[in-house]
Amino acid sequence: MRQLAVLIFNYTVGGGIFLLPALAAARLGPAAVLAYVLCAAIAALMVLCFAEAGSRVRATGGPYAYAEAAFGPFVGFLVGAFNLLAALLASAALAGVFAASFLALVGLDTPAARALVIVGVVGAAAAVNIRGVKSGARLVEVATAVKLVPLLGFVVLGAFAVRRSNLAWADTPPASDIFSTAGLIILAFTGIEAALQPSGEVRDTERTVPRAALVAMGGVVVLYISVQMVTQGILGSSLAGAGVTPLAAAAGAAYGPLARTVMLAAAAASMFGTLSGTILAGPRSIFALARDGFVPRVLATVHPVRHTPHVAIAVYCVVALVLGLSGTFEQLAVLTNLASLLVYIVVALAAWRLRVLGVRLEGEPFTLAGGPLVPILACLAIGGVIVATVSKVEVAAMVLALALASAAYALRSLRSRPQ
Repeated sequence: MRQLAVLIFNYTVGGGIFLLPALAAARLGPAAVLAYVLCAAIAALMVLCFAEAGSRVRATGGPYAYAEAAFGPFVGFLVGAFNLLAALLASAALAGVFAASFLALVGLDTPAARALVIVGVVGAAAAVNIRGVKSGARLVEVATAVKLVPLLGFVVLGAFAVRRSNLAWADTPPASDIFSTAGLIILAFTGIEAALQPSGEVRDTERTVPRAALVAMGGVVVLYISVQMVTQGILGSSLAGAGVTPLAAAAGAAYGPLARTVMLAAAAASMFGTLSGTILAGPRSIFALARDGFVPRVLATVHPVRHTPHVAIAVYCVVALVLGLSGTFEQLAVLTNLASLLVYIVVALAAWRLRVLGVRLEGEPFTLAGGPLVPILACLAIGGVIVATVSKVEVAAMVLALALASAAYALRSLRSRPQ
């Protein structure tokens, strides 16, 4: 249980937390913590749904496996495709944020420098993962330590510099503003779907998955709300203008230039590690799709020496690079969240469907109280966030992605049909 909980925690706590406090404060001011509370509520509902689905299905693939068991292979394939899309968009967003943090660290900020850094960091992450899975995994482990130590230190030490007056707000923002802000920062709460990909290899699934998910997400919520409140408590109204380096700005304001530099370095290292992690996992989905005939088989090519899916990694990184150079963090974050939240809706419905179908393992499954109440509440909350956040452009992008994925599945089915 401990190892799975740590895995979920590490997948969820990515580089986004280093810049989201400023974006949330720019929209809601000191009341930004309300958006985190809403995200925490949605995360809690989704963890419960993942817990029940995960206690009933022992198969590698996480959401893909749950959706396939509940609704059949077509829906399962769509969930896998949208998981891949979310990973690509997240990689692009992380590359852009890494560039901003790195350029702030070196004191340089021009469009040409940003593009050069994005190309460099994506190329470096690709090279690490093409070299071998051990290299990519080792880098993620190092980045996790580099990420968590400064974050925890920031919360503990920064708490002594908090001014209570900076945490007060006169008026509560409209619910629509809270939901739209949650639609941006919920990016930092996603990740459990990736962490549960290997759940088919977990022992005592019906007990381990629910407990690990609840413990890990509880820790994530406490950390995120603490980071937001400490940052707000130090910077006050200036937090909204802190750009992409709010934690570094708060650390500098509280403890001087050295503390700012440490936070900038930690942010850059964390984002590079998270980016490397997405490039470690994401291309394997492309490889699997190619192996199964959904995309050109050349993407299933394995390096003759390194034994890594180097073609899939290269294609994945090229797509992520194009997205990173063409979009802003907010645009990419909204698209990433939309793809992930659509997957979450399917998982919520799958949790209830699996119970209705009586799908279970050897032991007693984790069963949600209130019948379909939790899945319904999860779908309603996620639907509210989507409606408050997305525009026609994002909707059109997801419809196009759905159409392309459906076409790929249909072509694969036609080719495999007996003549």
